[in-house]
Amino acid sequence: MQIAFYTLGCKVNQYETQAMEQLALQRGHSLVPFEGPADVYVINTCSVTAVSDKKSRQMIRRARKQAPDSVVAVCGCYPQTHPGDVEKLGVDLISGTGDRTGFVELLECTWKDRQSLTVVDDVFQRRVFEPLPAGGLEGRTRAMLKMEDGCVNFCSYCIIPYARGRIRSLPVADCVRQARELVEQGYQEIVLTGIEISSWGQDLEGEETLIDAVEAICRALPGHIRVRLGSLEPRTITKDFCRRCAALENLCPHFHLSMQSGCDSVLARMNRKYDSARYYESVQLLREVYDRPGITTDLIVGFPGETEEEFAQTLDFIQKCGFSAMHIFPYSRRPGTPAAKMPGQVPNAEKEARCRRAAQVAQKMEEDYLDSFLGQQVPVLFEEEREGFWRGHTTRYAQVAAQSGEDLHNRLCTVRLIRREGLTLVGELM
Repeated sequence: MQIAFYTLGCKVNQYETQAMEQLALQRGHSLVPFEGPADVYVINTCSVTAVSDKKSRQMIRRARKQAPDSVVAVCGCYPQTHPGDVEKLGVDLISGTGDRTGFVELLECTWKDRQSLTVVDDVFQRRVFEPLPAGGLEGRTRAMLKMEDGCVNFCSYCIIPYARGRIRSLPVADCVRQARELVEQGYQEIVLTGIEISSWGQDLEGEETLIDAVEAICRALPGHIRVRLGSLEPRTITKDFCRRCAALENLCPHFHLSMQSGCDSVLARMNRKYDSARYYESVQLLREVYDRPGITTDLIVGFPGETEEEFAQTLDFIQKCGFSAMHIFPYSRRPGTPAAKMPGQVPNAEKEARCRRAAQVAQKMEEDYLDSFLGQQVPVLFEEEREGFWRGHTTRYAQVAAQSGEDLHNRLCTVRLIRREGLTLVGELM
């Protein structure tokens, strides 16, 4: 079969699509672009917000329209939580977020028999982490290593616990083995990812936590191979965690700390497991052991009931934290979550206006952070050439551009940073 994949959503979805691509190749199938002809179109969906659901439906309709006689298969979080909605779209194969190996086998059956099939399990019955082949298929420089699945935080705005189920962790020995395999494949940077990696190890025997796994992975790899952490909960950041992280020479000093709001009353309505004081403590602990660590975050603007005063508290708080970069989203009402039924839903126009205000603050912080590195020499892992410049990232995840007549793809080079253009640092190779 000729199979075309399309992925929506998070790094975990991207990882799982790459794994399914490898499984398909191992079974003798070929991969083709989603925009062209194919025997089978696979849409790996996201359902984190109502907007995500809408995008998933759009891609399903697009696939069905461009190839009426081909098989259209859908997997991921959207059919896991709303299989009936997906069935209404005329999909041939519907699966959820589990058993990716079995999903590839079901593709073959659906293509052969031409009979529609829905296979969606009960996520809360899952107990075992599903091992999948790590690594990508293209000339990428950065590989993802999925070390955890599931979430039991039950934030009031989030559907993901119902789409992914309980915490399931990849044992340390398997994490190390996959990391070594990725290095053998030529990757220079490995991103440790999962649905909620801060909870890694809770389901395993013993008392190992995330930092134990991170230490084992970093120490098993050559010193020049970068290891980068995915999104973390603030509770992960303790003095012991920071001390042990700082001792790992190949762990990138870049930490994405989930925030969502800087106002305690909003955090309480969100059912987050920390307040602004605990969050700020995490930021300060990281800065005690690292020089200008990259600290990035997410912000949800216009959560139900958010007043102008509460939003102003958040604006003050993000400036206090001084983030190196931020992802800012307007709250998207997600049916099936407690927040969707909360009073005080903020009008879209007000959410958009607040997003713009927050984005202005975030941009100034990011510019100031980038400017602090001007004149310095930093290692950059180059990823692609675009518009006459090779582009890559520092360990702190600042984007850098430099010109060179050589092929710098997947090369680690020292660059002297000479100016900033927008949110990109421009430098010259040393």
